[in-house]
Amino acid sequence: MKALAAKPWIWSYLAVLIVWVITVMFTGGASALGLSQAAFTFAAFYVVVGIGQMFVITLGPGNIDLSVPATMTLAGTIALKIMDVNDAMVVPGLLIAIGIGIAVGMGNYALIKLLRIPPIIATLSMSFIVQSTAIWYNRGLRIKPPETLATFTTSDVLGIPNVAIVALVLSVAAWFLLEKSIYGRWISAIGQSLFAARMAGIPVDGVRFVTYMLCAVLASVCGYLFASFSGGAALNMGAEYLLMSIAVVVIGGTAVAGGNSNVPGIWGASLFMFLVVSMLNTYGFGAGIRLILTGVIIIAVILVASGKMRDAR
Repeated sequence: MKALAAKPWIWSYLAVLIVWVITVMFTGGASALGLSQAAFTFAAFYVVVGIGQMFVITLGPGNIDLSVPATMTLAGTIALKIMDVNDAMVVPGLLIAIGIGIAVGMGNYALIKLLRIPPIIATLSMSFIVQSTAIWYNRGLRIKPPETLATFTTSDVLGIPNVAIVALVLSVAAWFLLEKSIYGRWISAIGQSLFAARMAGIPVDGVRFVTYMLCAVLASVCGYLFASFSGGAALNMGAEYLLMSIAVVVIGGTAVAGGNSNVPGIWGASLFMFLVVSMLNTYGFGAGIRLILTGVIIIAVILVASGKMRDAR
């Protein structure tokens, strides 16, 4: 139990259990199954963008990608418009979304490396360019997804939402990259000390380039799935994912200072974030109160987790 308590991700899962029980008790248990399925469905989208943000944050202080929402919007908009409600275009649409992610990631790192702009400014600038492109391309229209893709994203297998299964597969792949591959060791080394990583012969620029590109690709895939799930691409569909992609990384136990990632914690934090909002909605709190209480709860979870980690050390 002591070893389990030392895991930084355990506290997000404990928070999930508490919030879930409180919400179900308020409804007399009637919403237990529906709440669980909804939690895994919406948490899956947080997980996908959170994994990409986690890779970037693991690179060390100052590394963050603020272009995630705009990338989601552009990828979802262009992919759905090109698919044109045609089931035969589902796979090409996904490839187009991935290609958009690659292009945005390359643009982000070009600004960071070639122009020596801090990542937070570079990715914010890129987000304006990307969002403007989406506005120009979309022109305010709500583009519908192909029926097959819409059915897939809104269906489940044995009660488990399909989008959650996709997110789980991506999580396993992310865990393997971070824990079992040389690339993952390089990311951690760069996050712990950029200078030492260069002295050790690690291709720092190449690793950072691939990482920013990976983050943008995951944001694009999330936009592709979310636009299909919600019945169409909209210009504001990625708005909540800017802070959410960062919050789930921090609450999940990934070190903000870099060098230490936590894939299991992303799931706990994502479920927690959705359930907190659901609980506050269930109790009838207004939008302003919900935001305040959500912030207070997040701070409390982070403080508890960080305090336990210090005690463990």
